[in-house]
Parts: sequence; C-alpha cells; structure tokens
Amino acid sequence: MSTAVLAGPGRRVLTVNPVAKIAALVPLTLCLLSTLDWLSAVVAVVGELVVFLAVGLRARGLGRRLLPLLVAAPLAGVTMVLYGRPSGETYLRLGLVHVTEGSVAIGLATTARLVAIALPAVVLLATIDPTDLADGLAQRWRLPGRFVLGALAGLRLVGLFLQDWRSLELARRARGVADSGRLRRFAGQVLALLVLAVRRGSRLATAMEARGFDGPTARTWARPSPFGRAEVVTIAAGAALGALCVVVAVLAGTWNPVLT
Repeated sequence: MSTAVLAGPGRRVLTVNPVAKIAALVPLTLCLLSTLDWLSAVVAVVGELVVFLAVGLRARGLGRRLLPLLVAAPLAGVTMVLYGRPSGETYLRLGLVHVTEGSVAIGLATTARLVAIALPAVVLLATIDPTDLADGLAQRWRLPGRFVLGALAGLRLVGLFLQDWRSLELARRARGVADSGRLRRFAGQVLALLVLAVRRGSRLATAMEARGFDGPTARTWARPSPFGRAEVVTIAAGAALGALCVVVAVLAGTWNPVLT
C-alpha cells in the first residue's frame, strides 16, 4: 500500500473499505460511458481533483503514476480527430485523414473522458491494500473464497514484476548480451519474464492447494472488514459526481448519448 500520494490528513482515506471505493467508481464510470461530450468529462475531472485535494492528495507523488495516462489519452484523441466520423466544417482532407469540426469535438471528448475514467482508478490502486480488498470482497460482497484468495495472490505478485524485470536486465548485461539490439533484447526479456511468471504462479498454486486454500468448507477470516459512515459517504460522493456530470451536460446542451 502506497502513502506517497497522500498528505497527513489524507491518510484517513486508506482506512476506507476498498469495496466502497470500487462501488463509488461504478456510477461515475457509467455516467461517463453513456455520453461522448467534453463538458461532462471536464466536470468529472475537475470534481475528482477537488475531492482528491480535499482529502490530502499530493500532486507531486501522483504525477509519475499519471504519466502513462497523460501520454495515452491524447494519442487516443488524435486518432479520433484524424479518423473519427466527419461532420461539420472540414479543416483537412488527405487520403483517409479527414479532420472536421465534428471529429475534433469527438477527439477532445475522448481525451477528456479517458482521463476522467482512469484518474480515480490510478488513485484507487495507490490507496488500496490487497489484503484489505480481499477481506472486503469475501465478507462484504460474499465472493467465493477460492476466487478471492487467488486474486489476492495475483495482486501480491504484481509488485514482483518490476523486480524481476530489473534482475533480468542486470543478468543479461552481466553476460554481455544487453549491449546491442534494443528491440530484440526487449522481446527476449518479455518472454523470459512471462516464463518466470508462469513458473512462479504454478509453484504458488501448488503451495496454496497443499495448504488447503481450495477446501470445500467455508473459510473464516482473521481480520474484519468494517463498513460504516465513511464508506457510505464515499459511495454517495461518487454517485453525486456522476449525476452532476449528467445534469451539467444536459443543461448546457452538450449531452451526446452513445446509444442513439
């Protein structure tokens, strides 16, 4: 669990039940996926930033986590601008590329919507402990224990990927096979990491089965998964922000439902 993105008062967010954080994202995500307009997405992004800053979010600590998103979202928007459905005034036409007033609007809306949907997910991953999430899934959502424990084991192993990648890189460099052919080296390391992950997963599955993790009897859980006022407020905040996005877009006349 990372606390690098939270200031002192904001560390109380870490105590909120993880299933409540996930539930809070559902109404907001559904509202954003139901329309393709820039205004609702911008309102969502502004609302998310206000909430995050109010609970003590550290913008500096979050910047590195958001870097892939800030690169991927504009690329998706540019694709829609160049190849989106043409409508309105034409700005550029060159072969398959057809930039129009409508495609530019769709590109901007796509970029903003990707940021609005992915931004809370990044913060969610930064403030959730896998064990707390497993407790919540089993005790609050009543999911099967075998599924929950398997998911917990998988989440615990995700953090080892970076260490394995670094170890593979150092080992190849020590053998003198990492001095040239960057693309070939990258492909080789990906294959080696995949083989290593499969082997580790097989050993972990065998060990868990030997310890009776897949037993037919009902499991007990060592730690309780509380659900109180903070969790209700979290879910209500997500629903309220999603409703606000819809209301603002409808009143402003920018509402563009996807299913029409």
